[in-house]
Amino acid sequence: MKIKFIIFLFFLILLSSCTGVGSKGFFGTGVSVAFDPRSVGTQIDDSIMEKNFTARMLLKDKKYLLGIKSKVLDGRIFLTGKVENPEEKLQLTKLAWETTGVRSVRNDIKIKEEFNFKQSAKDLLITSQLRTAIILNKKIKASNYQIDTYKKKIFIYGIAITSEEKDEVLKEAKEILDVKDVIASIILVEDLRIQKN
Repeated sequence: MKIKFIIFLFFLILLSSCTGVGSKGFFGTGVSVAFDPRSVGTQIDDSIMEKNFTARMLLKDKKYLLGIKSKVLDGRIFLTGKVENPEEKLQLTKLAWETTGVRSVRNDIKIKEEFNFKQSAKDLLITSQLRTAIILNKKIKASNYQIDTYKKKIFIYGIAITSEEKDEVLKEAKEILDVKDVIASIILVEDLRIQKN
């Protein structure tokens, strides 16, 4: 009788101590609704955005289920994990930018492949040239764009204030020497879910 009581008490303590750690919060966001500084509506939007991105990522390739983790906070997508090559990293960043309602993407995905200094130097030069051109162009708000280059392909992600600004960014990218392709995922402010007044 005494042993059964001790076992019962042990399981009761064990189960009650796991409640805080094991609870996933509202819609599985991992944060309790009561302590989250975001509104409940924003939390729901972020949860839906995260599920949307995860589903589209898995449709692209099921290996991302274990290799890539994503988190959405106030329309900002954060990516972590490892991929086989830089092109996969850039494609996942593009996929994240194309998610409805996204405000920014932070890609901290690491690459598993060997380092090629010559190709990386060329890509860095292309990225630097475009970044400089965008900064010097008064028609473009440079801080709104993320630029990555892989094997002479420029990937541009960001938010344009106007369609003219978007066209200027693309024009600047196409003028860089030795570029094979420009892949843009640029969203207009008017298409954002939440707009600053």
